Amino acid sequence: MKFIRRIFLIAGVLLTGSTLKAQEMLKADGSSDAYKQISRVLGGDACEVPDCAHPVKHITEAFDKQLNEYVFVFHSHVKEDNDRCKNFDRERVEIKTYGPSAANLKGELGETVEYKWKFKIDSGFKAQPTFTHIHQIKAGDGDAGAPVITFTPRFGKPDQFEVIHTGSAKETSQGVLTKVSLADFKGAWVEATETLHYDTHGTYTVTIKRVADGKVLLNYTNKDIDLWRKGTSFCRPKWGIYRSLKSAEYIRDEDVDFADISIREQ
Repeated sequence: MKFIRRIFLIAGVLLTGSTLKAQEMLKADGSSDAYKQISRVLGGDACEVPDCAHPVKHITEAFDKQLNEYVFVFHSHVKEDNDRCKNFDRERVEIKTYGPSAANLKGELGETVEYKWKFKIDSGFKAQPTFTHIHQIKAGDGDAGAPVITFTPRFGKPDQFEVIHTGSAKETSQGVLTKVSLADFKGAWVEATETLHYDTHGTYTVTIKRVADGKVLLNYTNKDIDLWRKGTSFCRPKWGIYRSLKSAEYIRDEDVDFADISIREQ
């Protein structure tokens, strides 16, 4: 007798046989308060913003004609902003999952998680030689200092878009995993699909495609990579603008757009 497997998509939960695969989607909804919309989906107070120093909304929503939907706009200002009035050599406008987030939004040891989202940097975006991260994977606790993975636009000749890895020790850190020219990213919506199997010998895959024509701008797979930190109980994604002010002469006020952020356990 042939076994027939049925697949249902019900209210954001993919049911395959007897296995539940939970998916959470964060979308802008045209709300006047993007902070509330983000935290409603990601949990707790999910926005890390410098409003304490510069009292404006650093994440807003706007209608994008190309995507034909509302998107989140992250605003970072060179002179006015810092890192939440805690660090003054850098500035941070990010959203995150973290301790108060639901369990299906956290990556646990031995678990495989797919993150998928769209983002756009401006056609005049300014990279710098220190750091500007627009996406991070971090340990949620334990050895949670340096990020495990970052997406980092980097100043150069030409400017590069780098995917960087930092392991639990110097000997397990692989540094720049891959890099491509930043030029193709400027002024264009792109869609990133990133899959991590969280383990000390984990796996990592990322593909970034341009939305307009489907062109693959970056494609990378690593079948043996350290994605787990000592004392960690979960890992978490972050999106936004986190950048150094130590080379502020290279940068300018920036807006970076994000849309359709998905987290799915596999």
